[in-house]
Amino acid sequence: MFEYKDVVARLQVAYDGSAEDRDQREKAPWKLTERADFLRIVRTEGKVSLLEVGAGTGQDGLFFQKGGLETVVTDLSPEMVARCRAKGLVAYSADFLNLGFPLSSFDAVYAMNCLLHVPNVNLSDVLAAIRNVLVPGGLFFLGVYGGDPFEGEAPNDWHDPPRFFSFRTDDQMHGYVREYFDVLDFHVVEPEGVHFQSFTLRKPVLTK
Repeated sequence: MFEYKDVVARLQVAYDGSAEDRDQREKAPWKLTERADFLRIVRTEGKVSLLEVGAGTGQDGLFFQKGGLETVVTDLSPEMVARCRAKGLVAYSADFLNLGFPLSSFDAVYAMNCLLHVPNVNLSDVLAAIRNVLVPGGLFFLGVYGGDPFEGEAPNDWHDPPRFFSFRTDDQMHGYVREYFDVLDFHVVEPEGVHFQSFTLRKPVLTK
């Protein structure tokens, strides 16, 4: 059985080594649409603070900051965190189970293609940790690649060392998130045959 504590160190090394390459990449148009839609919802509801987890080089975090939100970002990789700070973001090195923020610190949380590095056995604990840092009624964007179930290092991954992934079916993902959040929206994006699961979630005012 895979556990998060066993994959964290290799993920950190892999993303430290890929930071420069990732910082130079342009985001796919469908990803820009996903984040813009979430910003619109957050601002429509009058929310002002956002935490991005798994922030990478800070491109999305900077977008939210320029969009008027008080933005804080975290990433497992110190090299990614350094690049976030160079963009003027408040950034910390943290893993998903040790975010380091008090309860109800943020109005919104954004997680784009990062929780797919969490093994199934730990996903509920990670979702609980994210719910804890949200205010009651707070919004959570969760987007991950999924589809056919898979856990392990991705074949032919260009990162060194190869990264761990956990892909889940739509039904599996709904089962996980509904334990901690209300589902406001779910839709699938399939760019070039990839199955992307997009959730907009809300922390219940009265937690379950």
